[in-house]
Formats: sequence, C-alpha cells, structure tokens
Amino acid sequence: MSIASSNTNMRVPAGFRNLLEGLAREVLREQPTNVVAFAAQHFQKLLEQREAGGIDPVTWGAMLED
Repeated sequence: MSIASSNTNMRVPAGFRNLLEGLAREVLREQPTNVVAFAAQHFQKLLEQREAGGIDPVTWGAMLED
C-alpha cells in the first residue's frame, strides 16, 4: 500500500497494518482509559515474546498481508 503525499510516495512497512489491527482489537476489547499506556504495554508484550524466541509479530503479519 502506498500513500501519495505531495510528490512523494510513502510505503507502509510490511506487517505494520497487522500490528495496528491487533492493537485496535485489543483496545476495543479492553476499553482502557489510558490508550497510550495500554498501547505501550501491548507492544512491550509483543517485544518480550519476540525476544524470548517466539513468533515475530511483524514477520507473521507481513506473511498475512501478502
């Protein structure tokens, strides 16, 4: 997906859309009062899972987008 911005084409990085959709689902499910803090915790959990040798959500999301 590319977005036209003046004379520059910007591309959304592979897997980014999937990450944002996952965050949006969790926000809608949990209805946190502080969305920014919730998002920080959400992404921290994903980072910890990746570092622990689990699935990298960005790589996995990129495969889903293809």
